[in-house]
Amino acid sequence: MEPAAVTSHRGAGPHGSAPDAVREALRAAISSGELAPGLQLRQDELAARFGTSRIPVREALRQLEAEGFVTFLPNRGAVVSDLSIDEVIGLLEIRIALECHALRLAIPAMGEIDLEEATKILRAYDAEPDPAQWGAFNWKFHATLYAPCNRPRLLGMIEANYGHVGRFTRALVSQATGKERPQREHYRLLEFCRDGEVKKAVRLLRDHIEETQKTLRSAQRQALRDAGEGRSA
Repeated sequence: MEPAAVTSHRGAGPHGSAPDAVREALRAAISSGELAPGLQLRQDELAARFGTSRIPVREALRQLEAEGFVTFLPNRGAVVSDLSIDEVIGLLEIRIALECHALRLAIPAMGEIDLEEATKILRAYDAEPDPAQWGAFNWKFHATLYAPCNRPRLLGMIEANYGHVGRFTRALVSQATGKERPQREHYRLLEFCRDGEVKKAVRLLRDHIEETQKTLRSAQRQALRDAGEGRSA
C-alpha cells in the first residue's frame, strides 16, 4: 500500500485512543473505495503513516476484521475484504431492516431544522456533476433523516453496514441508474417525512433500497452473459 493512500492521524485523536483513530481512518478509506478490495495492509507502513507503534495498528485491524472490513490471510496478513454480489445483496436486506426501523422512529421526532438540512443536501446533490461524489451526498441525506431517532447503537450499525454496501455499489449503481430516479425518490421521501406519513415513507424507503438489489442482480446477469460470450469467442 502506498503511504499516501490513507490520511495521517498522529497518535490518539481528540475523541478516542490511537487504535480508535487508526480504525476510523481506515474504515473511512475502505468505505470510500480509496483502499480497494484485496489490497494488503502492511502494519509497519500503517504505523509509520499514523505515527504510532504497530500495537495500535494491529488492534485496529483486528477490530476492522470483526466488522468485516478486513480479512487476515495466510502469508499475506491483513487485506481489505472483498464481497460477492450475493453477499452485498444480503447486506442490502440488513440495510432495509435497520434503516426502515430507524426512519419509523425518526419521523415523529423530526423538526424543521432536520428537514431543512435534508433539503439542503438534496439541492447540493442536484448540483454535483461528478458521479464519484454522489454516494457521499446519498449517505448524508439518509443519515440526516435517521438521526432524530436518537438511537446511537442503531445509527452506528446503519453506518457500518452502509459502509460495506456503498463501496461495492457506489460506482455500479451510479453508472447504471444516474441520479434522476434516486433523487426523485429522495424528494418524495422527504415530503412524506415532512407530512408525518410514516407508513408511506417506510414503504418508499424499502422500495428505494430494493431497486439497488435489482440493479446489482441485473449487473450480475450481464457479467455472466459477457463471460459466456468471451469463452465462446
